[in-house]
Amino acid sequence: MPESRVWYPYTQMLDLAPPVEIVRGQGAWLIARDGTCYLDAISSWWVTLHGHAQPRIAARIASQAAQLEQVILSGFTHPLAEELAHRLVAIAPPGLTRVFYSDDGSTAVEVALKMALQYWQQRGQPRRRRIVALEHAYHGDTFAAMAVSAPSPFTAAFDAWLAPLQAFVARVPSQGPDALAHLESLFADQGQEIAALIVEPLLQGAGGMLVQPVEFLRGVRALCHRHRVLLVADEVLTGFGRTGTMFACGQAGIVPDLMCLSKGLTAGFLPMAATLANEEIFSAFLSRDRRQTLFHGHSFTGNPLGCAAALASLDLFASEPVLERVAAIAAVHARRLQRLRAHALVRDARQAGSVAALELKLDGGYLADAGPRLRQFYLEQRLLLRPLGSVVYVLPPYCTTEAELDWTWDVIEASLNFISHSI
Repeated sequence: MPESRVWYPYTQMLDLAPPVEIVRGQGAWLIARDGTCYLDAISSWWVTLHGHAQPRIAARIASQAAQLEQVILSGFTHPLAEELAHRLVAIAPPGLTRVFYSDDGSTAVEVALKMALQYWQQRGQPRRRRIVALEHAYHGDTFAAMAVSAPSPFTAAFDAWLAPLQAFVARVPSQGPDALAHLESLFADQGQEIAALIVEPLLQGAGGMLVQPVEFLRGVRALCHRHRVLLVADEVLTGFGRTGTMFACGQAGIVPDLMCLSKGLTAGFLPMAATLANEEIFSAFLSRDRRQTLFHGHSFTGNPLGCAAALASLDLFASEPVLERVAAIAAVHARRLQRLRAHALVRDARQAGSVAALELKLDGGYLADAGPRLRQFYLEQRLLLRPLGSVVYVLPPYCTTEAELDWTWDVIEASLNFISHSI
């Protein structure tokens, strides 16, 4: 392969080892050019639901590509965008009735924040311009998404630019018995200035796969309702079965005012996102005054190929026991986590459906020196895992078998012993 001209994401490019060149995928496996097979235990950055090269989805995309590949979604529409919107509304928490398409998780969050802020302006309450976010949050890499994310190595280089935005962000704890009390106090003091609260329901992903009890989410919903604060559910990671139900909000029995979707929306085939809103928010943008339009859009908004992939994925949920497969994965996780809880290197073991994580007793957080060493160890074992610093997590495609998962956990257990002997 000639010298790469690719600038890789989340990668220190100095002295970068040659990346593994993947030429094919099948099920839970990635096949490199030299024929080596790697088990994809993180769904290729959390997007692959049903497995790589899933034939029904691939066929649906190919059929659509021969018919219509792209059309502007302003003044024009196409059947798949309309059908997908209806399908998403049908499976979403009841009351989310409008679908705004965009490109990825960050943009889905940007859209939700813009909707929330403009909503209050157009409802005659311009003082409501603050956003409440949680400690350990991660909502994306665009600027507003970074502003509501927790400060981290991801955002540090942009602190000066983010400072004006973060002046409008209040942050509250996401963990511990007093988390809701902190939120209630903030709402009591500043509720008339708060436009929305944004939360990753049940599972904070890049913050370390932190799990919240459903009671916390229910409490957040109740406080938002009491103080007339809009609730934004960032289900970019948790949507489409990851935590055991179609959406994490469903486990708590709550309905957000806005919900952000991406990643699993197209089962990993194509970049696409959607922000779902309730009718009250949508109606605030209906006006003879064109200045009250939501001025936001993307070139590939509602792309027909992305819609085809998303519809094919939803068809699989309807015709195959997908959530039962998630439950089977969760059962293996639970069994193996129980065994590893007693390991001397494990500080905490946690799980939300098909997502499981071990927090290790290592210093350095996301920049822990052990992270790259663990990644290399897994790569040598032909396993794709990408620790979040000192947090090793497993987030597999739903087609992953019990034997494949047990092998994954065997390798993880071996890696803990490897690290223990080297510190």
